Amino acid sequence: MAVPMRLHDLPRITLAGLPTPIEPLPNLSAFLGGPDILVKRDDTTTLALGGNKARKLEFLIADAIEQGADAVITAGGVQSNHCMLTAAAAIRKGLRCELVLNTAPHKGVPKGNLLLDTLLGAGIHWTDPETRCATMEKVADLLRNQGWRPYIIPVGGSNAIGAAGYVAAMLELTCQLNEMERQVDHVVFATSSGGTHVGIQLGARILDFEGQVLGISIDQTATNGYPEELAAIANIAAEHLDVQTKFYTTDFAINTDYLGGGYGVVGDLEREAIILAARHEGLIVDPVYTGRALGGLIDMIRRGVFGKDETVLFWHTGGVSALFAYAKELLA
Repeated sequence: MAVPMRLHDLPRITLAGLPTPIEPLPNLSAFLGGPDILVKRDDTTTLALGGNKARKLEFLIADAIEQGADAVITAGGVQSNHCMLTAAAAIRKGLRCELVLNTAPHKGVPKGNLLLDTLLGAGIHWTDPETRCATMEKVADLLRNQGWRPYIIPVGGSNAIGAAGYVAAMLELTCQLNEMERQVDHVVFATSSGGTHVGIQLGARILDFEGQVLGISIDQTATNGYPEELAAIANIAAEHLDVQTKFYTTDFAINTDYLGGGYGVVGDLEREAIILAARHEGLIVDPVYTGRALGGLIDMIRRGVFGKDETVLFWHTGGVSALFAYAKELLA
């Protein structure tokens, strides 16, 4: 399949410093006894402290502006990198930003991404995870009553518009690998709200990418309808890009073995992965997403899931600023 011209015609603004580098991890690879590990550094996207959401926001903020919005609303956990980057992107384009965070009202000095949300001047609204979508609608109604024109960005920026950011990212990746004269057998990354996963998988199909795509779940179980959600977003995204293809639940490889104590709960798996990456490669991964996904990858390597002669690319999706809210758990 050829790269869809529609991708280049979509409204888009520049937020991320692209392309992000691909780096080898020879020390970690040697420590684990193979395979060869590469890392795609989307923690270096330059907006605020970086992260994968900057790619999605290039399309989402552009769409908001095209629709005449002057305020954006989104939701996530208290340490959501997506929320923090949305606030930063809104500032870049002169938009108001309101964040709906799904936990009890924070007490004490804000840390990590919550500190950055505050510094960036975002409005904060607290709610339960089950009611965050309804709360976003209530905040939107409140803003409309005040004369604002709000635009709601879904959790994680995970819709067809946001997924276009990772279709473009797959084009970037394949161009880089061609220039490096490298091939990868597996692309592994953290998956949660689904937009990154959908974009990578859709991009892989469009570009006839031969490597296997694997999302390591951060919080989605095998029985909560997540594959159906991914397929639904992917089909809307394909239509959005005028790509004639169809996705089914079986098109998405998802590992749900590493959910640990739940979303944002640091255990031995995450702690070891964070320490190994730091002490073998000087690479910093976060405690919620990339730490868990890298921990899963390390365990799979130890169990022989990947061949020693294969090449695995770990897609670092950012979130490192959340580390500073987890000092007690990481130093336990």
